[in-house]
Amino acid sequence: MVVEFTDGFDVVGESVTGEDSVISARILKPDLVLMDVNLPGISGLEATVQILAQPAPPVVLVLSTYEPEEYAPRAAGVGAAAYIPKSTFDPEVLAGAWEAAVPRTRVADVRGSTGDDQTTTRDDYGEE
Repeated sequence: MVVEFTDGFDVVGESVTGEDSVISARILKPDLVLMDVNLPGISGLEATVQILAQPAPPVVLVLSTYEPEEYAPRAAGVGAAAYIPKSTFDPEVLAGAWEAAVPRTRVADVRGSTGDDQTTTRDDYGEE
């Protein structure tokens, strides 16, 4: 729900299991993956490892209801750009995490691409 209310972002797919998220990321090639820690099958953390091992991987933000003291270091350890507690996740937090995770040059590259980008990103001024 948060993504729909955040300017510059579109949902291009959803997955129920960790394995499905890895496959979806490979097929859809999104710029950003929002990953839950607790998924059926492989965990969200293991799925993050596999997604980030793909060529030109997306940014992965890990979300969960678990305490950040325990899971933020684990998310960082598998390469996630950030750990966000679901209780604090809102459009401003999503936009801030994206901007912190993506170098300005990559934001410009993604927006200027003529390929099959699957998500809309934000330019340096926060506009679509």
